[in-house]
Amino acid sequence: MQVASINSFGVTLSKTTTLRLILGDQLNPQHSWFTAVDDSVVYVLMELRQETDYVLHHAQKILAIFAGMRDFAAQLKASGHRVHHVQIDDAANLPTITDNLNALIKKYQATAFEYQAPDEWRLDVQLADFAKALPISTQMVDTEHFFTARDEVAALFGERKKWLMETFYRAMRVKHSVLIEEGSKPPKPVGDQWNFDAENRKAWPGLPVAPADIRVQSRRTYDHSALWATIVKAGVKSFGEPNAAQFGWPLNRAEALVQLDTFIEQVLPNFGDFEDAMSSKSWRLFHSLLSFSMNVKMLNPLEVVAKAEAAGRSGAAPLAAVEGFIRQILGWREFVRGFYWAKMGVSAGVNPEASYADNNYFDHQLPLPQWFWTGETKMRCMAAAVGQSLEQAYAHHIQRLMVIGNFALLAGLKPKELHHWYLGVYIDAFEWVELPNTVGMSQFADGGLLATKPYTSSAAYIDRMSDYCKGCHYDKKLREDTPTKKACPFNALYWDFHLKHADKLSANPRIGMVYQQLKKMDAGKIEALQTQAASLRGRLDQL
Repeated sequence: MQVASINSFGVTLSKTTTLRLILGDQLNPQHSWFTAVDDSVVYVLMELRQETDYVLHHAQKILAIFAGMRDFAAQLKASGHRVHHVQIDDAANLPTITDNLNALIKKYQATAFEYQAPDEWRLDVQLADFAKALPISTQMVDTEHFFTARDEVAALFGERKKWLMETFYRAMRVKHSVLIEEGSKPPKPVGDQWNFDAENRKAWPGLPVAPADIRVQSRRTYDHSALWATIVKAGVKSFGEPNAAQFGWPLNRAEALVQLDTFIEQVLPNFGDFEDAMSSKSWRLFHSLLSFSMNVKMLNPLEVVAKAEAAGRSGAAPLAAVEGFIRQILGWREFVRGFYWAKMGVSAGVNPEASYADNNYFDHQLPLPQWFWTGETKMRCMAAAVGQSLEQAYAHHIQRLMVIGNFALLAGLKPKELHHWYLGVYIDAFEWVELPNTVGMSQFADGGLLATKPYTSSAAYIDRMSDYCKGCHYDKKLREDTPTKKACPFNALYWDFHLKHADKLSANPRIGMVYQQLKKMDAGKIEALQTQAASLRGRLDQL
């Protein structure tokens, strides 16, 4: 492209200039945008208060995304691309993404604006409205990341009221020929089973030895103290431990690929057996820690699934482990994304704020206890799961669902407050994946649109799947306090929750056993449980 002029901003202009926006969760160097260097294209990345402030975020989440963006901008520049990176402390940095875009369009006298499809509704609406109002050419392109299109899940289920992930998962296995016997007609799953979940529910006895932190095992750590000081000086609020001096999360695709290979070779073989296990001795056990890399698009789910499948077919990892891992990605991750876009009203064009994020089926109204921000509770399981979340910006799915989410549901915490906490605390949490998991799966606040039952338990499940109950201040076997012992709060809250919501839950066939047991309890026992539960809810901050 021939250079036309230098404008009043001192910017070299081409005859035509296209601004291409890259969001903080679009750090994919393999996107087709980058296959050729074009001097008429300026790639724009922005570190924005709009994005740090819409909920209170964990310090490591802010650090990881900003550092990843800086690394990505450097990669693009090194490859010869033109890049404009708006950093958090830039004097010209404006409050919102659209304010900055307007200024940059003027600065570069842009003749076209392009952006990759956002994964969050709020950004999708904001950028679509912005693009529509521009007097220049605009285009939204695909992120080239997911197995499915936004509307593919909705199209599969059509008008059906109940969407079952297993139905979708099997359809995706067939469509993408994943763990399917070659040449089988009709398509037949490898191992003659579609789902090996029943084999992946073992508690971890301490052996095999849990691997070292897979992130720092596979790459060097970074000292982001200077970046963190810049973020704090810019006025960004956060919570949790920044660990800025020894930061372990990957910053680019090359590091993420090393982490993926390390997981497949060293950890995946034991992932399946202990997928649902929890332990105070290992905060990550055999989980991959790849969700951040995938959710900011350093890794493509197609390559992750392919490497796991190859390990299974070669015998390097058991089929149950491979299938369970693939189900999380090809099954649940894609399913939840499709559910999000359908329920947030993409096709209908409705405002999401009153349609899904505010769902509250049980009318739960209690605020989060203050220890959600400190981890200082006498419940050992909650102290471990919340404390780990604050320290690592990560907890695996059972900690999120069956410890933290379970307690929140039984205690009656407000679902939208919990949604904001989950969205802020976890490094891999972006609304498209977090909101359905919290409001629908964890809190059953949508009344069963996503989950087939509320995921609740007393202390018994937590004790079976972890060592958290050992040495706890509370007695896992007691439902009510005695003069000398404190009953585990999960127990009374569990029974009281089902009593309070019998009108909505007693007909659910997946939890019928609970109500059969309640029928056998005498009135005095039920009243004692209700009294204990009311007392607990009245002093959540002191638990």
